[in-house]
Amino acid sequence: MINFENNPLIEKTVQFSLDIIEFCELLEEKRKFVIAKQLLRSGTSIGANAFEVQNPHSKNDFVNKIKIAAKELEETKYWLYLCKHSKTYPFEEKLEIQITEIGKIIYKILSTSLNKNQSI
Repeated sequence: MINFENNPLIEKTVQFSLDIIEFCELLEEKRKFVIAKQLLRSGTSIGANAFEVQNPHSKNDFVNKIKIAAKELEETKYWLYLCKHSKTYPFEEKLEIQITEIGKIIYKILSTSLNKNQSI
């Protein structure tokens, strides 16, 4: 089992996923089904990929999974951006703060991993 307490990426992505689930339920209550579905999928996928990266088959597998998490993060930012700037959608500032923090961790891991692979 993955240790949540010593892993900020897992801690933050699990909490973010739980918060995204609640927000998507709010979107569905407001009949915003399309974005709710997309946001739920991409927002929870970040954490799923963070979990997968904890047990990679190789260094390349590790980097590829982190890249997928980064892509899902960017997609999630897009859906949140639409919610934030739409006049008819709800928005929660907390989610924007969380996704920014998670992004910093993921991009630092990715940068460090790519630099290590280049020096090998």
